[in-house]
Amino acid sequence: MLDIKFIKENRDIIESAIKNKRSKPVDLNELITVYEERKELKKKLDDLNQKRNVAQQNRANEEGIALKKELVEIEAKLPDLDKKFMSLMIALPNIPSADTPIGKDDTENKVLREVGEKPKFDFKPKEHFVLGTELDIIDNERASNVSGPRFTYLKGDLALMQFALLHFAFGVLTNEDTLEKIKNDAGINISTKTFTPVIPPVFIKPAVFSRMARLEPKEERYHTEADDLYLIGSAEHTLGAMHMDEIIPAEKLPVRYVGYSTAFRREAGAAGKDTRGILRMHQFDKLEMESFCLPEQSYQEQDFFVAIQEHIMTALGLPYRVIICCTGDMGDPDHRHLDLETWMPGQNKYRETHSSDLMTSYQSRRLNTRFKQKDGKPDFVHMNDATVVAVGRTLIGIMENYQQADGSIKVPDVLQKYMGKSVITKQ
Repeated sequence: MLDIKFIKENRDIIESAIKNKRSKPVDLNELITVYEERKELKKKLDDLNQKRNVAQQNRANEEGIALKKELVEIEAKLPDLDKKFMSLMIALPNIPSADTPIGKDDTENKVLREVGEKPKFDFKPKEHFVLGTELDIIDNERASNVSGPRFTYLKGDLALMQFALLHFAFGVLTNEDTLEKIKNDAGINISTKTFTPVIPPVFIKPAVFSRMARLEPKEERYHTEADDLYLIGSAEHTLGAMHMDEIIPAEKLPVRYVGYSTAFRREAGAAGKDTRGILRMHQFDKLEMESFCLPEQSYQEQDFFVAIQEHIMTALGLPYRVIICCTGDMGDPDHRHLDLETWMPGQNKYRETHSSDLMTSYQSRRLNTRFKQKDGKPDFVHMNDATVVAVGRTLIGIMENYQQADGSIKVPDVLQKYMGKSVITKQ
């Protein structure tokens, strides 16, 4: 949610954001009219309460009764105005950053850099689902019989590799020396405070999901009617709401979490896309970063998150590229959205494996998550979230980049100590 003062003073910027993000239109004239009417009623309410207090002190009963009647009439009007005002406010998208490209969809995203050498094979590389079937480490067929399409069983060494990835990534995010090195290598001037590991709830209340500005599109969400709860589509959905309606002491910022959870998405708009293997599943596991920081630090915080992502990808030996997403390929809450795409030789293309979203104060206003400034006045924190490891897609990257001519898969060096082996073969 945006600041109403900013909206009134920068209508052209708001209108451009709505247009360039391809968001639903919002009548700014109506929004400002409702705001002014609501403001005037609240002022009138305060004035009447003061007059009524004076009347009561002077024992002016008849005047007090008349004032109370007027108060009741105004109080009856306010809830509808509040509801209308909030419905218009939450419909506005966040303002894109100055370096966000203007574009209609992902075809107009901008590549910032490509990193790593693509592997060369003296054989035709296979796609991950072929490797997974031949090695008996991915079983979509049995999962489909049990749960339906877009579910899987990860088996044997691939299941072990999932936990090796998590062990390695948690080690990076909880080690201040490692974070210091990442910061220095990236040339970032920011705190190297470690991330607190969290296993968050996978269910979320509709009202909280809406305050996170992540409830839509509802057709992508799993909803349990009996309990009126949604399954989360990513750990940051419940991580980001941890401090709603709280004031965080400024000296504690940044507050950083790394959360591991299973995530659930209907993939309603993906009919016929990526139906084989584990690229696009209804259920998948992710490790996510979430942070709350001072407003002046939020850009560097996002850059730090991306540097962590790149450190992990480099350590895994996976070629990747960094993308800054255009206005038409970013969510309404996002101010600046960056993706990492990993090279998948079996598919002969890059595929998205990581995202990084800077929301500025857009989410924190809705969540009422604040900090106290030096003068004692509260202000809204800035929020960032980013992928550490999208497990399924990272496993795909490893399988396709590390495949061998005999059908085996080498284990990246950094994972071997966690798995106790250097190669995956059929058992």
